[in-house]
Amino acid sequence: MFGLVDCNNFYVSCERVFQPRLEGTPVGVLSNNDGCVIARSEELKALGVGMGVPAFRLRDLTTRHGAVLLSSNYELYGDMSARVQAVLEELAPGVEPYSIDEMFVRFDGLDADGTLALARRLHRRVRQYTGIPVSVGVAPTRTLAKLANRAAKKEEHDGVCVLTADGPETRALLSRTDLKEIWGVGRRLAERLFLAGIRTAAQLRHAASRAIRRRFGAPLSRTVLELRGIAAIEMNDTAATRQRIMTSRSFGQLIHELGELREAIRQHAQRGAEKLRQQRSLCRAVQVFLRTPPHRVDLPQYAPSLVIEMDHPTDDSRLILQAALAALERIHRRGYRFLKGGVMLLDLIDADHHQLSLLDAPQGDSERRRSEALMATLDRLNRHLGRDTVAFGMPRPGAAWPLRCANRSHRWTTRWAELPVAKVH
Repeated sequence: MFGLVDCNNFYVSCERVFQPRLEGTPVGVLSNNDGCVIARSEELKALGVGMGVPAFRLRDLTTRHGAVLLSSNYELYGDMSARVQAVLEELAPGVEPYSIDEMFVRFDGLDADGTLALARRLHRRVRQYTGIPVSVGVAPTRTLAKLANRAAKKEEHDGVCVLTADGPETRALLSRTDLKEIWGVGRRLAERLFLAGIRTAAQLRHAASRAIRRRFGAPLSRTVLELRGIAAIEMNDTAATRQRIMTSRSFGQLIHELGELREAIRQHAQRGAEKLRQQRSLCRAVQVFLRTPPHRVDLPQYAPSLVIEMDHPTDDSRLILQAALAALERIHRRGYRFLKGGVMLLDLIDADHHQLSLLDAPQGDSERRRSEALMATLDRLNRHLGRDTVAFGMPRPGAAWPLRCANRSHRWTTRWAELPVAKVH
């Protein structure tokens, strides 16, 4: 049996853990640069606010209904996600993170009563230990677990729903589930299935899997098996390394000065190097790119990029920074105002199985050891004392490139200076 634990309105719930005054208040979390709504409380949904609505259109709601709009606080959300996962790992045989707010849980070796008891324990314990409300859906396959989780959010299930492969509740749920609501079936595929006479999850479940495979491909045929209660979809190995690492964000304002672009690229390069070391990889090339705002027809357009090949594979922030800044110098042109920039680390290899070249200098081994020791110390300090405690270069006060986050809450769990303070009256 598989369980899907989904954190309810996750970004909003994270904010409410440390700001109880927001309970019962319409709350929205905004995208990078405070552009549009990416997360909504149930109260904000009830006011008719959809996903992606621009923030400027909601100003009237803040006065008429007391709605609160907050800047995204990904450092807090990432840490709270890790805390939820830690609670699940204490109780469940296996946990497979799927996204920042969803995690699959294994229910191996349990009978029906034991499965229901564990599901309720997870539902209760995560809320108790982290403050985050969750819904738990359990079923014989991951696809059915997704549907069970959707049902768990209904009031009659009180946050927990367990489905069997062919029980009456499962059949009823599939008969009223639209194709677009099935995991892995998007809008376009749903339209193609509709034209083929398949309009509900129940009809897809009973479709001939071989015919589905021939006409729509192997992934959908596996979905058919999953809807029948036959586990056919495996999660990608969460420990699998990425083949490239990109760090990129839109700037808080349009910028043209080379100095501010250097600060932004330096920040992205350092963050990419940290991720590189986290997955125990080395990169053989560094790409830097810039973008002007494509929607600004009144401005000249320029979207350059350049790849710098490294002398040897590395995860040393200093060498990656050197390559990134060299690339920036070569692609920068005066007269352009840039909206976005980023760094991509390419051609990654496993650091633990890196084969040295015969041309490596004799002193290279000792230099590598010093580099590894320095980077390990850098990462350890930033992990224990907070991100960017130690960094290469510091941004100037008032720089234009950082993201706009005028209404960001404190990073309550990861910054010493922003820890919650209890006051006794």
